[in-house]
Amino acid sequence: MDSVLITGANRSIGLETAKQLSEKGLFVYLGSRDLAKGEEVVKELTQQGFKNIKAIQIDVTNEESVLKAKEIVEKEQGKLDILINNAGVLGDTPQDPSSTAVEKIQSTFDTNFFGVIRVTQAFIELLKKSKNPRISNITSGLGSLTLHSDPAWKYYAIKAVSYVSSKAALNAFTVTLAYELKDLGFRVNSIDPGYTATDFNHFSGPGSVESAAGFIIKHTLTDKNGPTGKFFSNDIEDESEESPW
Repeated sequence: MDSVLITGANRSIGLETAKQLSEKGLFVYLGSRDLAKGEEVVKELTQQGFKNIKAIQIDVTNEESVLKAKEIVEKEQGKLDILINNAGVLGDTPQDPSSTAVEKIQSTFDTNFFGVIRVTQAFIELLKKSKNPRISNITSGLGSLTLHSDPAWKYYAIKAVSYVSSKAALNAFTVTLAYELKDLGFRVNSIDPGYTATDFNHFSGPGSVESAAGFIIKHTLTDKNGPTGKFFSNDIEDESEESPW
């Protein structure tokens, strides 16, 4: 049975992704900063008939927390097949580039960018033990510099410096990591689940969590010949579903 760790999975898209992967027969580590909240979610899921889901405490901004989570997965599984770096924050608003405090930008980066690196580097050893290792970095269309340079893009006016910059940096990390691991059988991709109605955006998005999770899974559960170093977006109306960087 393949195993997957999803960070920030006790609610919204992360939670729905955990549910759908459980239904597909994977063992799911449901990552949550607050273990009690994660365990309560898993209890509810178990009562609903979901199987092979375990809450695991992981705060992506805390090195000790990440390493403890890695030790648990290593002891129980001996490897990790899939890492879904889903944990993310919007940051305080407004986020005008000329006035947003550096400390606030750094805080957003600590979760959305450095947190992803912290978790990935901790779990890379276990991922290398998998026969089919995959890393999905959950990003946003707002991380596309090409789209941000196009006045015709429907989200062109959203220039929140903390969030936009952190997701653009995350995409750059995806590209460099995919290149480093290209000869080791890894598939490493940035996946934008699309503008989804969640508490993250006060339920303003048009998409559903079911669609968002399904899109993440579609571009994560690929075989050994699947693409790597790509940027897929649920908001791209194109057969390839690839977003420009």
